[in-house]
Amino acid sequence: MDEEDYFPEPIQLLIDGSLDLHLFRPSEIKDLLQDYIAECHALGIFELRIIHGKGKGVLRRLVHTELTRISLVRNFRLAGEEAGSWGTTLVSLHRLPPEA
Repeated sequence: MDEEDYFPEPIQLLIDGSLDLHLFRPSEIKDLLQDYIAECHALGIFELRIIHGKGKGVLRRLVHTELTRISLVRNFRLAGEEAGSWGTTLVSLHRLPPEA
């Protein structure tokens, strides 16, 4: 095996305000959420959907814990039945004024 097999190129994510966490390991969530939220904010996307799935709620609790630590997050809540129910968290970001 070549070194490339061990260290594949990073995957470029589409930044559209909807992040599906099913493809990521729990150990990747903290940095991923911070980076994704910062990029959404920089692009002017202030309403986000974080899809963590229903399962046993472990990933949901991890996501909610991390969201409380990110200063750009204004608030978050579980989605309604029409938008993913308790398998999706809706996040609103602060709209910080532009720097002078």
